[in-house]
Amino acid sequence: MTIQPASDRSLLVSFGDEITIDAHHQVSRLTHALEGQRGVLNLHPAYASVPIDFDPRFLSHADLEALARQRMETSRDEAIEPPVVEIPVCYGGEFGPDLEDVARHAGLAPERVVQLHAAADYLVYFVGFSTCFPYLGGLPPELAMPRLSAPRKLVPAGSVAMGGSQAGIYPLASPGGWRIVGRTPLSLFDPQASPPPLLRWFSGELYAAAYQAAEESDRMGIRLRGPAIPSPAGHMLTEGVPLGAIQVRPDGQPIILFVEH
Repeated sequence: MTIQPASDRSLLVSFGDEITIDAHHQVSRLTHALEGQRGVLNLHPAYASVPIDFDPRFLSHADLEALARQRMETSRDEAIEPPVVEIPVCYGGEFGPDLEDVARHAGLAPERVVQLHAAADYLVYFVGFSTCFPYLGGLPPELAMPRLSAPRKLVPAGSVAMGGSQAGIYPLASPGGWRIVGRTPLSLFDPQASPPPLLRWFSGELYAAAYQAAEESDRMGIRLRGPAIPSPAGHMLTEGVPLGAIQVRPDGQPIILFVEH
């Protein structure tokens, strides 16, 4: 693990420079270990690194580096099985204009490219580039090839693509330089859904339970009573929402905080 400043208020924690399952697990461990930490503003998990934005009023570069190292030493390395999503794909033709080029580059028949691509299991390493674009690991090495020399001005939503050793699916119509081998009829981003993206970076189990407002609630926030939410011992978890924030106290009971106007 290497740690270096990325700006005057951010650190970059790296776990090598290759796309591997082990690096992904380390990224996941650190992200979980620092979620809700006072002074940590944002965590941006990537293939083998985690850029961390922090509030300099509460942490310095040295403080955050020491905290990251301490948390990695003491956090549990628990493998959580991510949910599985089946993606139907129409390959080739108007849906996959680069399938023939991929086949020529790989020295394979187009049918074999389809077989290899469809048979693989993919893991969402992170999302980015455009709204909820999933960067997928697991592309068969035989199919790795360079991106287009000139990006397309418009790639249709649902386009199934590959670039280098990575795979991905365009959730929205956008410019793009990856090789398009097919298209899925599934909607990968629905703003009316909860959550909107179909494919996400998996950070653990989703949590849902019924709560009642406690008598000690006030104008600053609603204290809730119900099943305790698992959280690191002694730490207050905070998740920002548009109207304020949701906190989980060390006893596992949540609080909905409001914005003062």
